[in-house]
Amino acid sequence: MKSLNTHTRTRAQESSGAIERMYITMRHLFNRGYYKPMGVSGETLREALLILRPEIYGSIAEEKIELQGLLYVMDRLPYGIEECRFVNLTSDEGYKKSHFKAIIPAKRRRNCYRIDEEQMNIEITRGRSEIYDILTHLTFLYIESHKIMKQVLINDKGDVIRDWKKLEEAILKKGELSQNDKEIALTHTANFLGRTFEEVNEIYPKFACSEDENRFLSIIYYLGKFAIEEVIDDNKRIITFSPVLRERLGHHIHGERWALDIKRTLDEKGLLARPLHIISANMHSVMNSLYAPIALASEFKKKQPLEIFESLSKSTNVKLREKVTKTALQNGMTFIEDTSGTNIDVQIVDTSKLPGNTTASADSQPVIIVMDYAFGEQAYESMDELLKPYEKNKTRYFLNVASISIMGKAGILEGGKGDIMIPSAHVFEGTADNYPFKNKLKKSMFEDDDVHVCTGAMITVLGTSLQNRDILKFFHNSTWNVIGLEMEGAHYHKAIQAASKIRSSINSNVAVRYAYYASDNPLETGSTLASGGLGTTGVKPTYLITDKILKQILSKN
Repeated sequence: MKSLNTHTRTRAQESSGAIERMYITMRHLFNRGYYKPMGVSGETLREALLILRPEIYGSIAEEKIELQGLLYVMDRLPYGIEECRFVNLTSDEGYKKSHFKAIIPAKRRRNCYRIDEEQMNIEITRGRSEIYDILTHLTFLYIESHKIMKQVLINDKGDVIRDWKKLEEAILKKGELSQNDKEIALTHTANFLGRTFEEVNEIYPKFACSEDENRFLSIIYYLGKFAIEEVIDDNKRIITFSPVLRERLGHHIHGERWALDIKRTLDEKGLLARPLHIISANMHSVMNSLYAPIALASEFKKKQPLEIFESLSKSTNVKLREKVTKTALQNGMTFIEDTSGTNIDVQIVDTSKLPGNTTASADSQPVIIVMDYAFGEQAYESMDELLKPYEKNKTRYFLNVASISIMGKAGILEGGKGDIMIPSAHVFEGTADNYPFKNKLKKSMFEDDDVHVCTGAMITVLGTSLQNRDILKFFHNSTWNVIGLEMEGAHYHKAIQAASKIRSSINSNVAVRYAYYASDNPLETGSTLASGGLGTTGVKPTYLITDKILKQILSKN
């Protein structure tokens, strides 16, 4: 009897299924209120992540420890997380008024609090995307910890190899480690990590911070220690979600406060009826483009604008930055520091007060609202609340929103770091939801700028940390014609579409602009997010996009 032909699932299909399972599982665990990442309740998450094998987590499915992925994750989690058996995800529940000191991760703006030796609280104010981000990183971390445990544990009585004992000696030693002590500890650590001495010695300083120069050794030790205790003593690590977080999530509490602050400021400054142009971008490119030529006039005579913008992007040039900021605040810019918990700062620019503006009437002059980057699903919450009418004394004032521009960084699938993507639609990963739009920015606008530009659809992903080559190749090579991936586009457009086409709270013909510059190429080995930042490579595309957006806004003047 002939065997029936069975349908073989492709890696892209397996990966897509794994992402879907992770998405559903994380929502289920959140509703449940707690789970043990390395127990039965965390099994689905672990299995899905190992099937997915995201690019950012490198060799997660291999026996050797993934060092670049570990560095990426630890930069986004609070200092000391590896020492905590209990991780509690909370809402903004008043910890800032306590004696606990806020711990802010190096590469993620979120408040975390070390409650005691065993517990770390992480404040969630940016919605579900932030929860997915943290749970994925923690799952990776705990998988790696068990890989360490398997290399050092000899038997079920808890006996360990000599290399592990030597690392423990170094960690428990009082006082600073000498160069000799450090190299001895790294030699033993490299043995059970399955890495060369050169590899661990090279990455060791990248983990160092002001609190602990030997943080790399400490991370490896505590990850392994808790994994050993989980296996020998069944003392499992636990992740919990506070009742207040579970109750508040999805209710736009932070976004509502944030939007109200902006509208009140517009009202107080008499700008509420003026044409409003919203730009989602960083906190420097619009301000520098408008005010740096004025504040740094002598520098602009000697150097090219791009050289000055590169100088301003370096954190060492504090005085230059302060000079531009001071000029901006004296000439029509208002800065609103976030107090709502969204972590989205805002600048409001009254263009009628720009030096050199000779137009007599200020009433028709554009007002630019620059909002800092949102995070994933938070983009819907913030934009949805911002576009709602302003209510004062039982009267509703509709905002005169003339345009909305979204500029961000994204992963590119047909180019390299620093290239520009001009999307024509956003496709939401894991669904067939798609959002086509007429983009006011065109590829032709960049013809004379010596930069590679591509156009097509962008995929809005659940989290950049979940991407793998197979899924991305499928989206790129199939009829979806996807050119890149990012986390906010579909969420922003969902809010814009609702406000303009359904709720009629803003003009139905509101001008929309989307442009992204490539921060990484997840299809290219050595160019993923884990390979490091853009440096000054991102300066040119950032300011080119900003220039095109501002020219369109100010030409209405």
